[in-house]
Amino acid sequence: MADLPIDIALTEGRVPDRAPEQIPELHEVDCPEELRERIEELMGKYPDRKSASIPALWAVQRLYGWCTPEGIRQAAAVMRATPAYLESVASFYDLLHTEPVGAHKVAVCTNISCWMRGGDELLEAFRAAAGDDPDVFVTGFECLGACDIAPMASIDERYFGPLETAEARTAIEQLRDGDEVLPEKALERRPLPGGNPPAADAEASEGDSR
Repeated sequence: MADLPIDIALTEGRVPDRAPEQIPELHEVDCPEELRERIEELMGKYPDRKSASIPALWAVQRLYGWCTPEGIRQAAAVMRATPAYLESVASFYDLLHTEPVGAHKVAVCTNISCWMRGGDELLEAFRAAAGDDPDVFVTGFECLGACDIAPMASIDERYFGPLETAEARTAIEQLRDGDEVLPEKALERRPLPGGNPPAADAEASEGDSR
């Protein structure tokens, strides 16, 4: 028994192998004014500023295309948090990216409602259409919460469905050409309950009547 190794974690506690990370000072980071203002606005909506971590990281991603290390440091300086804390949040959520991704982001729902209506095939169709194009990031997603338009996909933060596999190539080509993507399949153009016109069309009609 005397020859067994002793775990110092049990006798002395665990000792970090490096100094704890410090909260960066705002003057130490070159934080864009619009990002600082947006994060401060978000923090003002919560009693605990850390509750704004996800929307703050979303603001970083919208500005830089992904949660860059420098963007995370900028957000951390504004929020008075460590970059490691915000990085841990960013790495937990699939829609937040801690590595570079394409300028266009396609997330295809593969949960049960979409899966039963061909979600897996739709995902493969989008992947085939995108090919090796670094500007288009395609991924499967567990659930996007739009079962009524299954199978569906989120394309650059807009919902589309129900989609046919052949429409995947059309959508990718429209993205590349800078055209409007599948306008007839956009969620915001679907009729509202009660037979009312979509919000976009209603606003257009109201503008025409003035």
